[in-house]
Amino acid sequence: MSDMNANRAFVRSDMLPEQAPPALETGVVKWLRENLFSSWINTILTLVSFALIYWVAQIIVPWAVFGIWDAGSLTECRAIRDELYGVSDGHGGGVACWAVIAERWPQIIFGFYPSDLYWRPILAFALFWVAITPVLFEGAPRQLLVVTVAFPFVAVALLWGNVGGPIAVALGFALGWAIYKFATPAIGQLAGTIATIVVPILYWILLSGYIGDGLSAILPGLEPVGSSRFGGFLLALVIGISCIVLSLPIGIMLALARQSDLFIINKSAVVFIEVFRGVPMIVWLFSASLLLGYFLPEGMDPDDLVRVIILITLFSAAYIAEVIRGGLAALPRGQYEGADSLGLDYWQSMRLIILPQALKISIPGIVSTFIGLFKDTTLVVFIGLLDPLKGLSDAIRATTEWNGIYWELFIFSGAIFFIFCFGMSQYSQYLERKLATDRR
Repeated sequence: MSDMNANRAFVRSDMLPEQAPPALETGVVKWLRENLFSSWINTILTLVSFALIYWVAQIIVPWAVFGIWDAGSLTECRAIRDELYGVSDGHGGGVACWAVIAERWPQIIFGFYPSDLYWRPILAFALFWVAITPVLFEGAPRQLLVVTVAFPFVAVALLWGNVGGPIAVALGFALGWAIYKFATPAIGQLAGTIATIVVPILYWILLSGYIGDGLSAILPGLEPVGSSRFGGFLLALVIGISCIVLSLPIGIMLALARQSDLFIINKSAVVFIEVFRGVPMIVWLFSASLLLGYFLPEGMDPDDLVRVIILITLFSAAYIAEVIRGGLAALPRGQYEGADSLGLDYWQSMRLIILPQALKISIPGIVSTFIGLFKDTTLVVFIGLLDPLKGLSDAIRATTEWNGIYWELFIFSGAIFFIFCFGMSQYSQYLERKLATDRR
């Protein structure tokens, strides 16, 4: 008996082969069980949701998929529909009449911009993507920053055909750089910074218009196109891009001013931010259209589009300032003390330590504000500009060919807005993941 116990192995000498996980714990089945059928109430809600989606889809999908693309008017579209599907209900139901998109998409995109000059906004839009590439993506060639700096002036020349105006404005930036570079060492940092800001502003208000007109008369230029010809998504992109690019640096300066210990600077920033945030945007749009000219110097009378860009920029900057102020307030006090311990002055600490962290914290709020701003460009319809959603849709429906069509125009415009806004949202999430150093 003892010999049998001596030869018996109590420790396994080989491992069992790996077993496949249970079917309920892997793949699609696991996801469905955990997300859709995790409890009896979730199961009921899932089934009800599927039924609702099916009911909506069986109405919308045939209407959209089997729509008519080749017709010259709504009446012709209905005749084709009746012939193909035997639908005769006296209105535009049954299937979609996408022919209005096929025929009028250039007008929805470009408004009333001259068709023989479409190459100019297309080129400006292409240059815009080249210009923002080194700003948005770290691996882009740094040489493209030349395009980034020159793009605003080139875009204005392309879109409006005004060559002298952008050059005159660029001279103001060159003037500010020259003052900061050469005058600051002689008059001191504070005085030099104030002069760098104030002198170009005075130049732009008092002299740039006359210089721009003189240069336009001398230099060969492109065919001029007035702002009244802008419309559709060209108008939305011009307003949206301009206001986004301009409002961010202004909002940063306002946020820093509101955090300042200097009484006048602090209270001026508070008044500016609260006034613009406390009044609806539509009021500022009407102010831009009707009242802004009374506050500008004599002889300086920008058109409606420029007025709208100015007021929406200031409105958006007030919201951006509060978003960034939240990021500044979220930083621990030790970050400020650490910057002081390194011997950095105010601007160095802000540029190198404080602002990068505050902007990282504020990314969701900043992008959310930008998305709202881009969608709010449709409000310009109330002051007579042809936005893509209401202004252009009404202009197309006012024609005899397409009088009575609605959903197709709204769906097309909404889809384009979704593409741009979803793109901004996705880039925001990419930037958050890239900068999430605390999670690595």
